[in-house]
Amino acid sequence: QVQLVESGGGLVQAGGSLRLSCAASGRTRSSYAMGWFRQAPGKEREFVSNMDRSGGSTSYADSVKGRFTISRDNAKNAVYLKMNSLKPEDTAVYYCAARLSLLDSRTYALPGEYNYWGQGTQVTVSS
Repeated sequence: QVQLVESGGGLVQAGGSLRLSCAASGRTRSSYAMGWFRQAPGKEREFVSNMDRSGGSTSYADSVKGRFTISRDNAKNAVYLKMNSLKPEDTAVYYCAARLSLLDSRTYALPGEYNYWGQGTQVTVSS
């Protein structure tokens, strides 16, 4: 139904910025809530940011508030995560996720609430 491919990860020094992209194909994007998660070695997958199916509501983990911004461009079938003021603690594999949301328009923050996942993109922040 939905295929997701992340890109934009890489190596950056502390204080730098990156913008991750999630290219989606398949079903109409407006029917899906979207989320970003990350997972560092030896740790569980962690919520980063999400938005509802219309893009009208967004939320962020406390650890990234004020630094990260989630957005979308329906014309390009893409979702983005702009990351500013990066810290070494942000180092992880970042995953894009989608959930079919036909009956509600709220956001979701748990990995188990999402139906589709990308392959992940590595972000490494050096000090």
